[in-house]
Amino acid sequence: MSELLTRLRAFEGRTIVPATWGPDAVNTPMIRHWVEAMGDTSPVYLDDDAAHATGRGGAVAPAQMLQVWTMRTYADKMSGADPSPVWTELIATLDEAGFTSVVATDSDQEFFAELRPGDRVSTTEVVESVSAEKQTGLGAGHFVTTLKTYRNGGGEIVGTQRWRTLRFRPAERPAPRALRPRPAIDHDNAFWFAAAREHRLVIQRCASCGVLRHPTGPMCGECRSTEWDTVDASGRGTVYTFVVNHHPKIDAFDYPLIVAVIELEEGTRLIANMTGVEPEHVHIGMPVELVWIDADPELTLPAFRPTPLEDH
Repeated sequence: MSELLTRLRAFEGRTIVPATWGPDAVNTPMIRHWVEAMGDTSPVYLDDDAAHATGRGGAVAPAQMLQVWTMRTYADKMSGADPSPVWTELIATLDEAGFTSVVATDSDQEFFAELRPGDRVSTTEVVESVSAEKQTGLGAGHFVTTLKTYRNGGGEIVGTQRWRTLRFRPAERPAPRALRPRPAIDHDNAFWFAAAREHRLVIQRCASCGVLRHPTGPMCGECRSTEWDTVDASGRGTVYTFVVNHHPKIDAFDYPLIVAVIELEEGTRLIANMTGVEPEHVHIGMPVELVWIDADPELTLPAFRPTPLEDH
C-alpha cells in the first residue's frame, strides 16, 4: 500500500463520535411535523388506538426519523465546537493529499426496533472503512464509510446507518465558462422571463380576487379563477432564509454562492442569488433591493443585494 493509504487505513475502527445522547426524547410534536412534511398518513404514528390495533403498545415514531433524535442543535452547530477531532484529522489528511472535494454517494439504514414517545436515543459513530484510490467521473478519490449505531435507553441497538462519501481531487477544467442552466420556460411562466429581460420584476395577480402569487401558475389558489394580470414589484424585500452553496461547483457560478428566499414587500417570495455581500454578513430579515444579472443575451434573472443603510 502507498504511504497515504496506510495513513488512511489507520483511521478504520476509530471512534468519530462517542456515545452521545440526543438533545430531546422521542416526542409527538416532532413526529407530527415530520409526517406532515413527508405526507406520511399512517395513523400508527399519532394515534394510540390505531397503533394498538396493529399489536403495538401505542403510537410509534417513523423508523426513518431515527437520525432526527440525535441531530446536533442549531446552537451547538453555531458554537463552532469541533464535535470530532478524529474526523477533522482524517479530512485534513485527505486535504493535504489534494482530495479536497466531497460528494455524498449513499446512505444505508437498518432498523431493528421501533421507538415510542419518551424513549431516549444515543448514537456512536466509527470509521468503518477507507477505500484505496478509485478513479471516478469526478476525479480520483477515496470512499470513506462511517457507521452510526443507535441505541435506546436500555442499551438495545435500534438501528444503524452507513454513510458513504467520496473525497476526491477536483479535475482541472480550463474550458471556457459555461452558460447558466436554462430555466424551464412554458406557457405559464414565459411572461415572467420576458419581463425580466426588460429588467421588470412582475408578480402574477388574480384578476378576480386580487391575490398575488409566485411561482406563476394557471389558476388562483384562492378563488380558482384562471383570469390574471401582473403588477410590477417595487424590488424591495427582506431575506426570509438562505443557504451558502459550496459544492458541487458549476462553472457558470461564482462561489461561495448565496441562494436566498426573498420575501418581497408585496408579500410573495422568490428564490434568487444574493450579490454584493459576503456570506458571513447575510442574515435573516436583512433588507435587500433588486439588481439584475444579465447572464447572457437570452437570460436575465433578478438578484438582490443589501439595501444601503441610509435607505433603511
